[in-house]
Amino acid sequence: MFDNLSEKLQNIIYRTKDQELTQDNMQEALREIRRALLEADVNLRVVKAFISSIKDKAEGENVLQGVDPSQQLVKIVHDELGNLLGNEIKPLDLSGHPSLIMMLGLQGSGKTTSSAKLAVKLKKEGKNPLLVACDVYRPAAITQLQTLGQEIGCEVFTIPESKDVQNIVQSAINYAKEKGFNVLILDTAGRLQIDTEMMAELLIIDRVFQPQEKLLVIDAMTGQEAVHVAENFDAQIGLTGLVLTKLDGDSRGGSALSVVYCTGKPIKLTGTGEKLNALEDFYPERMATRILGMGDIVSLVERAQEVFDEKEALKMQEKMQKAEFSFNDFLAMQKQMKMFGSMDQILGMIPGINLKQADREKISHASETEFKKIEVFIQSMTPEERENPELMNTSRKKRISKGCGMDLHTINIYVKQFEQMRQMMKGMNKMQKMFSGFGKKDEKKAMVQAMKMMRRFK
Repeated sequence: MFDNLSEKLQNIIYRTKDQELTQDNMQEALREIRRALLEADVNLRVVKAFISSIKDKAEGENVLQGVDPSQQLVKIVHDELGNLLGNEIKPLDLSGHPSLIMMLGLQGSGKTTSSAKLAVKLKKEGKNPLLVACDVYRPAAITQLQTLGQEIGCEVFTIPESKDVQNIVQSAINYAKEKGFNVLILDTAGRLQIDTEMMAELLIIDRVFQPQEKLLVIDAMTGQEAVHVAENFDAQIGLTGLVLTKLDGDSRGGSALSVVYCTGKPIKLTGTGEKLNALEDFYPERMATRILGMGDIVSLVERAQEVFDEKEALKMQEKMQKAEFSFNDFLAMQKQMKMFGSMDQILGMIPGINLKQADREKISHASETEFKKIEVFIQSMTPEERENPELMNTSRKKRISKGCGMDLHTINIYVKQFEQMRQMMKGMNKMQKMFSGFGKKDEKKAMVQAMKMMRRFK
């Protein structure tokens, strides 16, 4: 969602490369940064404070002599973005017995879906959450929560036909203690706008049950209105944190940079996709790094650890080394890659790849289109052919060509590429064994052997 802002800030910083930071070029850079922030829909108060802080740090004694000016400006802007986004990681408070988490927000902010996503996240962390249907006004709100609960395998507590929210919460707490649930997620009622009736109900829940967390769910695409909503909720009920949804959208991103500064409340969780496992802890420093196009390798590694099964990965590695890698293995690997995220998201996390959003989307679209075609090609095979690539002959290729609707030339290209990949894996395994037999004194000999092997795969 920060792509436009990110691109502008990177361009501004790049133009300072190989220049000394002077009053003139700093004023120009600050003017452009100010314009970029305002275009990203960042609150004016926030923009003024941000620019003032950068100016103070970039002038006088704070400027380090002998350091590349663009790197210096990157450091200053990075630190200030981190401050703007909250600077510190604020984990959820789950100290209650059971813990109570109130999910707050206006209608359409993604509150009910975020409640289900939070349940998925807590289950992964070893908790036993219970979803509590407290929205007794919106038509089908309870049904929506029950459908989501069924999908994620999480129980939903509700009292049919009851409008007494205080009684629903008390009954849910009693039920949780009896059944061993240790976290209650209260999906409270929302409105099209903040009103006295809604706030009175939320205040009763807050005063009577004193939840550990009061999380306001904000749609990141609402822009400046998100700040007003957050300030109103905080003034009346006292928020403990924010949940920012649709962070993967193409909005200008100003709300994320504004709500923390304007409310003083941390962003605790972010929704990064439509899938029910797409809710993540928020790391201000990592987000600042990504905005400046410096990647987010830590989040990339964490996502990889979450998605990839270590045992399956070892099995796959053994097959690759023995050149036993089949079409079925390729499909399994592709399935895991889909769980990893879109190519667009992955490219955005890798440091040093400074591509524009449009270019990333183009690469992502082309890659996904090609993978889908390969998937259709493989699914047109018999189970025996998928497991034994060496069975591929002309008659089989012709049959597969008719089955998947691709010409024979394309089929031949896919089969050839797959075979080259298997041979490369086999060659890498041989190279690994060869190198393990050489000591330090034989480095030159090892290099000669490696060069010979590499020529074979050209």
